Amino acid sequence: MTARELDRVIEMAWEDRTPFEAIKFQFNLVESDVIKIMRKELKPSSFKLWRKRVNSGISQKHLKKRNDSVTRFKCSRQRSISNNKISKR
Repeated sequence: MTARELDRVIEMAWEDRTPFEAIKFQFNLVESDVIKIMRKELKPSSFKLWRKRVNSGISQKHLKKRNDSVTRFKCSRQRSISNNKISKR
């Protein structure tokens, strides 16, 4: 896995809206693989915060936990990012 792909996996895992199923679809990594990556790449305190958030009832990291009305991985109000610059609407 390239550094860019690794960064993208971490970014997707960190976002509450992106389910593990989307990570599996794009990178063929199951939840346990993502957890291993996050444990290795994050600081211990950051990893603990992430796991706590993912395991809370608030997180929607699994499609089964989501409300059926949510059909996107990205917030409709989220700006697109290109070359580390936020594009204007």
